Amino acid sequence: MIVLGIESSCDETAAAVVVDGKTVLSSEVATQIEIHRPYGGVVPELASRQHIESVAPVVRSALDRAGLSADGVDAVAVTQGPGLVGALLVGFCFAKAWAFARGVPWVGVNHLEGHVNSLFLTENPPSFPFVALLVSGGHTSLYQVTGPVAMTLIGQTRDDAAGEAFDKVAKMLGLGYPGGVVIDRLGQGGNPDAIAFPRSYLDKERFDFSFSGLKTAVSRYLQTHPEPDAAHVSDIVAGFQEAVVDVLSHKLIHAARTCRCDQVAVVGGVAANSRLRERVTAAAAGQGLSVHIPPISLCGDNAAMIAAAGYHHLSAGRCADLGADVFSRDRTGVAGVGFT
Repeated sequence: MIVLGIESSCDETAAAVVVDGKTVLSSEVATQIEIHRPYGGVVPELASRQHIESVAPVVRSALDRAGLSADGVDAVAVTQGPGLVGALLVGFCFAKAWAFARGVPWVGVNHLEGHVNSLFLTENPPSFPFVALLVSGGHTSLYQVTGPVAMTLIGQTRDDAAGEAFDKVAKMLGLGYPGGVVIDRLGQGGNPDAIAFPRSYLDKERFDFSFSGLKTAVSRYLQTHPEPDAAHVSDIVAGFQEAVVDVLSHKLIHAARTCRCDQVAVVGGVAANSRLRERVTAAAAGQGLSVHIPPISLCGDNAAMIAAAGYHHLSAGRCADLGADVFSRDRTGVAGVGFT
């Protein structure tokens, strides 16, 4: 089955063509970083307007790169939520109209489910069951995954997502947007032990997260250490990054042991962070666990992961109708979006 995937949940307009949920023929992403950079974060209205301009050209580009015409597509999968409502509506309505006009089935996909399905687009996908850490700008969650579209939420952030904390700390330091990439780079040259920022474990035996306290700790440190020089900034971001990574890696490994899974995975935009990849790989090796992390190109928002997840829903006979609508918040536990 050849599935056209469309993603517009935040500030990336993406389209991809994927065969049978595992073979990527094309994956195109139009980024909006330069549009939002002056504001230090995503401006929802600007994001929606840019999606309107970009969605049709990006879909055409994905089809051209895959060597297909519109008639070569068997079905459409599109992000239904969670995300920015205005941004979601652009991709969702486009996909609905595109599929209706061509008489092909279509389905809405949970964006978080898509991130987990990015693992099945790799050469060495995990087998079931496994525990996945989904960590991005808007979400930090742990799932026990028992099938391509069967996953149970076992822990989530109570406040800020890890990626959000990265961006906010970068903004405090005047490092620009997006902050995760800059902190990753500068942290490699800093001493993670120079500043002892707190580890927000909440309860080491449970799986929820909290990063608001860590963000506040960095803010208070900067109040007493204003205008740090370049070397000091590197130590600050290294210490902050290490505090985040300590919590993420501990919770993931503990969840795998508790769920009696011998495989772990990290997905989402923050999965691109080099220190997180190193620490999870080392911690898992120490426990005899295998690790699965998608390549950088599949960590951020993309449509290939949406097409992959959509394939499994479509294969099971689940299709959307013209009355379907988007949702802004995670609908974990709601029938039809793939989570249990």
